[in-house]
Amino acid sequence: MRYADVPRGTGTAADGLLAVDKPAGVTSHDVVAMTRRLAATRKVGHAGTLDPLATGLLLLGIGRATRFLTYLVGADKTYLATARLGQATLTEDAEGEVTTSPGCTAAPDLPARIDAALTSLTGEIMQVPSAVSAIKVNGVRAYARVRGGEEVVLPARPVTIHALERRGDPRPGAAADGTAVVDVDLEVHCSSGTYVRALARDLGTALGCGAHLTALRRTGVGPFTVEEADGIDSLIDAVAAGQALPVLPLAVVARRCFPAVALEAEQARALRYGQALPAEVLDRAAAPAHPVVSKTSAGDAPGVAAGFDPEGRLVALLAHKGGRTRPVLVLPKSPE
Repeated sequence: MRYADVPRGTGTAADGLLAVDKPAGVTSHDVVAMTRRLAATRKVGHAGTLDPLATGLLLLGIGRATRFLTYLVGADKTYLATARLGQATLTEDAEGEVTTSPGCTAAPDLPARIDAALTSLTGEIMQVPSAVSAIKVNGVRAYARVRGGEEVVLPARPVTIHALERRGDPRPGAAADGTAVVDVDLEVHCSSGTYVRALARDLGTALGCGAHLTALRRTGVGPFTVEEADGIDSLIDAVAAGQALPVLPLAVVARRCFPAVALEAEQARALRYGQALPAEVLDRAAAPAHPVVSKTSAGDAPGVAAGFDPEGRLVALLAHKGGRTRPVLVLPKSPE
């Protein structure tokens, strides 16, 4: 596998966001490790992992952009998924052992029943996360407890399913053990923290036949789409040929994610020294088409805006605090 010998970049990559189209069979942490070599820096982080089975958009912050990641983790996500009706598995996806096989046939009323079940799973719902997840139970990851033979039932938590729709007709078939199954392609638009595996599981429960996820592809994170992402192979080839990584600059990322505020030169200077500005400065913020909604513990978002100096350089991320406009993240002055 060529990923074992990833070339090291000849120079440190520019600060910014790198959109990667992750292939199946590679972990998100593997992609981060590869990018550290390609970018010639240890300062690389991700804005939310994908399971090894999953493919699609993985956003990586490089250099100073790692400080943005806390604001991107909470962005809404979009996925294309395939659920197999008729079998449930331990992991709620195709990698786990089959636990029940009641089977499912493509009866004439099945599409309507599927659509009704999907509607019941749409909106603000309480979702029980997948037991095979990274959520910690008394300091131990849930997946480790399950694989150790324990029965784990995690408490339900609120998530928002903005849209959950069937794509195309259900496809009847047979599983490896001969069980009659039906595959259903789904499109999902959901809040951060949603387990698509759990949606497949709950779809099977609603239909009374069990279900699990057989394919998952993340197509969007906030305002970013997989169409603008590069595959790992193309990134390796680019660096091997002496080219720079296709990194989105910080100013571009900020304008796409946050409302933008045009600052006067003196205001930009004050912010760079950590000083506050009048509250009404944020009233001038122009919102982007798809602002990021963050889940930061400090409570800075969704009222976060990006401030730009007269030259268009990103100065700081701003928020209302104590009746003033205050910087929550100041970027050192450097050319973008």
